[in-house]
Amino acid sequence: MTRWYDRAKRNLPWRRTRDPYAIWISEVMLQQTRVAAVIPYYERLLRRFPNPAALAQAPERELLAMWSGLGYYSRARNLQKGARLIVERGGFPQDYTSLLELAGVGAYTAAAIASISFGLPHAVVDGNVRRVLTRLVNDGRADAPEIADRLLDRSNPARWNQAVMELGATICLPREPRCDDCPIAAHCAARLAGTEKDLPLKKAKAATEHHQCTLLVIRRNGRMLLTPSPLVIGFWDLPEPFPGARTGPPIGEFTHTITHRHYRFTVREATALGVPKATRWHTEKQLAEIPLSTTARKALRIYNAL
Repeated sequence: MTRWYDRAKRNLPWRRTRDPYAIWISEVMLQQTRVAAVIPYYERLLRRFPNPAALAQAPERELLAMWSGLGYYSRARNLQKGARLIVERGGFPQDYTSLLELAGVGAYTAAAIASISFGLPHAVVDGNVRRVLTRLVNDGRADAPEIADRLLDRSNPARWNQAVMELGATICLPREPRCDDCPIAAHCAARLAGTEKDLPLKKAKAATEHHQCTLLVIRRNGRMLLTPSPLVIGFWDLPEPFPGARTGPPIGEFTHTITHRHYRFTVREATALGVPKATRWHTEKQLAEIPLSTTARKALRIYNAL
């Protein structure tokens, strides 16, 4: 499998370094986020904050603005908390236990940094690895961490861990595994039993929720009215209808999904004499500098296209 990895691995920017800071940033960004979406954010953030000290000193508003669109914003706040701890302690933690002390770092992220940056023998188990291992042994209830630790190549844990993760990300896919291209297909018990598509066992999904919402574009003297985001602390959004707002006809619609919640937003221009206390007027320059919610960005794209 590692020979397959050497030949077939994707050329990703975080694979060109063993800097633990850069590996940490990449692993946190990749949580719940596709590789293609992460790459430009990763490169921009490292250019702006090339080391823990720079990240620790960054204004939170600037950090959140750079993170805007990537989602799961607690990750950005935890990175900054972790950077401040690193600066406080005088250097990046270099063992698994110390890595776990960084805000937001769990067993998977600590194992990834420890093995890739420091060559320490800690097996990673994320969703991709768990899928590979449960299929390998044809057991949906298998102890994936125990199997991963038993199979780990302790002479080169970085290469082994990344090979298993790459296999799960590109070959051992959830719905349509590419078994004919798999370097370990001959050893895969699920493949031999024909159960590869049944594993890992599916978790019960939360019931889908549907929501209808309206966002208002309210301008006055070259400024736009925004309100603190009800979903993400520290971000700004367009206001929903409020007493005193006079709404015009719809100018567009868009959808937005957060896990099992599906939203359909209607965007309307509006005017208002009085505005809620929490709202603030922002200039065009400020709009480019503050952290705007994803829904605000989608709504303003509709408005700006008129």
